[in-house]
Amino acid sequence: METDHLTAKELVIAHGGRFQGTADIEVAEISGILDGELTAKASLQVCATGRLNGNAACRRLQVEDGGEISGKIEMLSTIPQTKISKEDETDNEHESQE
Repeated sequence: METDHLTAKELVIAHGGRFQGTADIEVAEISGILDGELTAKASLQVCATGRLNGNAACRRLQVEDGGEISGKIEMLSTIPQTKISKEDETDNEHESQE
């Protein structure tokens, strides 16, 4: 399958299958070949016969023995980052000095 952009809940590429393009997915399981960009918001599994060529981002990553990744992997944070204001930092400094 070749596409410019795919958005779906699940992407399963079977052994012998091929996907080319960009995908935004919740869960991805690759037993075939993926050429392109992939964002798996929940998990990405590259099976023993799977090959990922390109960049991917995911929260959880599993690569079976024999699975291949050629490209950049970014782990998505599961903890939201919060900004600390200057007032909060000052309050914390005063508390630690007491």
